[in-house]
Amino acid sequence: MTKTRYLTKSRFKLAMECPTKLFYSDKKEYANRKLDDPFLRALADGGFQVGELAKNYFPGGFEVFSLDHDEAVRQTMELLTRENVTIYEGAFRFENYFIRADIVRKLGYEVELIEVKAKSCDFSDESGCLNKNGTIQSKWRPYLEDAAFQKYVMRNALPADWNISAFLMLTDKTAHSPTDGLNQKFRLKTGSDGRKSVAVSPELCGADLQPPVLRVINVDQSCETIFAELTDDGTFEEMIARFADHYVRDEKIVSQPSSICKKCEFRLADNEAEGEMKSGFRECWRNALHWNDADFDEPAVLEIWNYRGTDRLIGAGKIKLADVSIDDVSPKTDDKPGLSQTERQWIQIEKARTADTSVWLDRENLKREMETWTFPLHFIDFETSMPAVPFKKNRRPYEGIAFQFSHHTVDADGKIEHAGEFLNAKPGAFPNYDFVRALKSQLENDGGSIFRYHNHENTYLNEIRRQLVSDPDEIRDREELCDFILTITKSTGKSEEQWKGARSMIDLHELVRRFYYDPATKGSNSIKHVLPAILNSSKFLQQKYSAPIYGSGGGIKSLNFSDQCWVELENGRVRDPYKLLPKLFTDESDHDYAILISEIDELNDGGAAMTAYGKLQFQEMSDYERKEIETALRKYCELDTLAMVMLYEGWLALL
Repeated sequence: MTKTRYLTKSRFKLAMECPTKLFYSDKKEYANRKLDDPFLRALADGGFQVGELAKNYFPGGFEVFSLDHDEAVRQTMELLTRENVTIYEGAFRFENYFIRADIVRKLGYEVELIEVKAKSCDFSDESGCLNKNGTIQSKWRPYLEDAAFQKYVMRNALPADWNISAFLMLTDKTAHSPTDGLNQKFRLKTGSDGRKSVAVSPELCGADLQPPVLRVINVDQSCETIFAELTDDGTFEEMIARFADHYVRDEKIVSQPSSICKKCEFRLADNEAEGEMKSGFRECWRNALHWNDADFDEPAVLEIWNYRGTDRLIGAGKIKLADVSIDDVSPKTDDKPGLSQTERQWIQIEKARTADTSVWLDRENLKREMETWTFPLHFIDFETSMPAVPFKKNRRPYEGIAFQFSHHTVDADGKIEHAGEFLNAKPGAFPNYDFVRALKSQLENDGGSIFRYHNHENTYLNEIRRQLVSDPDEIRDREELCDFILTITKSTGKSEEQWKGARSMIDLHELVRRFYYDPATKGSNSIKHVLPAILNSSKFLQQKYSAPIYGSGGGIKSLNFSDQCWVELENGRVRDPYKLLPKLFTDESDHDYAILISEIDELNDGGAAMTAYGKLQFQEMSDYERKEIETALRKYCELDTLAMVMLYEGWLALL
C-alpha cells in the first residue's frame, strides 16, 4: 500500500526555506547534510529538555504516542470529545496537511495551540516578536509561520464554532532557575527498540517549576498578519496549497539559483562524487544553468567570503568567480593594516579568475605585528555549551557553560609544548569558576602574549565575569578571578563598562583575515579550513610534522598523544588532521558523525564537542563509554590549539 503523503510541519518549514527541497526530502537517493537523529542536535543545546519541561507546566495531559497517522488522529479526536483536556503531540489532519501539536488545551469551545521552541525571548520587552511599527521581526518569522501553519490546519480540522488561539512557549531569558540541578531531571534513555526518549525524574516537584523558566506568548495577531500577506505564490493559503499539491504528486517546484543555495543540505561533501548518492543542489543548478560536471569544478559566487551581493551577481548571469569584475566588489581600504573586507573579497576573486593557487601574505604588516608579541606565547581554545535548562539555582536559560580548554606554549627558542588543559563534564556540575581558576593558574606566571581564534574565548570570559559579579553565593576568590579576566579580555559591545586588558588576547582569526589568504580555503577563515590549507602549502610544516615527533620523548610534549604524525598524504594532498582523530562517539551513524565534525550550517563550529558534552550530561552510559568520550574530547581540543601553533610556525617560515 502506498503511504499517504502529507505536508507536515517539518516539510512546511523546508518549503519556506526553498520549495524545491520538498522534492528531495525523504528520498534516500539524495545526499542530505542534515542530522538523521533529531536528539543529536538537541543534545548540543538542551532543546530536548525544553519540550519535556513544557509538559510539566501543563500537567495531567494525555500523550498521543502512535506513529500511525490515522490512529494518532483518531486518538486525538476521541480525547477532544471531553469538555476539558490537555493533549501532548495531538495529531490533526485537513486535506493534504498533517501536524502534531506540541501541547493542546481544550476548555469547552476554547482551544489553545502551544508550540514549544528551544529559543529564548525577553518577556520584559512588550514588543515581543514584532518591530515597533507592528511588522514581524525577521528572526521570529520562521517560528511564527510555523505557528500559523498549525493554526490553519487545526482551524480547518476542528468544528467551525471552536475558537483556536496560538501560542509560542519559549525560554524566558530574564528568568532564573528556582532550584539546583533542574536540567538533570530530564535525561535521555534508549529503549529496547533503539528509540530515544526523555525520562523525567520522579523527584521533579513544584519547587522546580516556580517561578517558571518557560513562558507563553500569544501570537494570534502575527498569525493573522501572515494569513493576510501576499507572496509571489498568492495568499498564505494558496502558497501552502501549492506546496502540498506538488509534494503529494511528487512533482518538483523549480526554484532559480540564489544565495540560499549556499545553505542547501541536499548536496555532497566536497570530497564526495555523485554515484550512489545524488546531489539535489547540482541537479537544480544543472537544470537552471545548463551546467556540466566540469562547471562545478570552477569556483562560484557562493564562495565569496562575507559577500552581500550574491543575488545581484546571479541575477546578472555572473555565476562563476571568473565572471566577476572589480566593479562588482569596488574594493576600498579601511585605513587599517592589511586587507579591508572588500579588498580581501577581491583577492579571492582575482586569484580564482587567474587560476592563481599561491598564498597571499602581507609580510610587512604581519612581521610588524609579530614583533610586538612577548614570549612565551600562549595559545588557548575553549569548548562551551549553552543549555536551555540551567544547571544551577539562580542561573538563566542559555547562560554559557565553559567546560574545557586546551593550552599550548611556544618559547622564544621555538620550544613547543602542550602546557595544560581542563575538562569538567561531570553531570550537573557548573564548571565555570573552576575553569577560570585553572586558566588563571596556567597564564598568570609570566607576561607572555595570549592568543585566541575569533571572539569565542573573549565572549565567554566576559560572560563568566558577569556570572561572578552577579552570583549571590559566597565565592572566596571572586575579586581575583574578575581581575584576572579583565587583564586578558576586552569589553564586548554589550558591556556597560569599557576596557581592554594589558594582556588582552590576540585574535589570530583577525590576523588571518587581514594578512593571509590561501585559495585552498575557498574564502573561509575557519581554523578547520586554514589548518589543512597551510599544511599543504608549507614545506616547513610538512617536513617537521611528517615525523612522529608530537608526543614523543625527544619531541613536542603532549598530554594526550604519543608519537603522533600529523602529516599523512592522500591523493597527493595532506589529509585534514581532524580526520586523524578518534571518533567522539561510536554509536552514531557515519552520516551523522560526518555532519557533527563538519562546518556546515547544520551546527555551529564546535558542534561535535557540544554534542559530546550533552551526551556526558544527559545520557546514561557506562564508565568505559564516558572515559572514551572524555579522552576523545581532550584530543580534539588539544588539536585546536596545536592548529594555532602550526599556523604561527607556518607564518614564521614565510617571513
